[in-house]
Amino acid sequence: MTDWNDQARLKLREILLRKKISYKKLVVLLCDIGVQETERAIQGKMARGTFSFAFFLQCMKALGITNVDF
Repeated sequence: MTDWNDQARLKLREILLRKKISYKKLVVLLCDIGVQETERAIQGKMARGTFSFAFFLQCMKALGITNVDF
């Protein structure tokens, strides 16, 4: 059975690693689009692997990602 939360976490982590974006930098990028998050909150979401699709979309927007291959 597929763990969809884990798949979402791995995809976001892959993109952050590929773009060499730290959680600290992600906080700044999210702030630039009007999303208030803390580094600790992002660390928690990534550690648990549970975050909303809305958060995933916000991250993609902040990172300038328009296409995601699965």
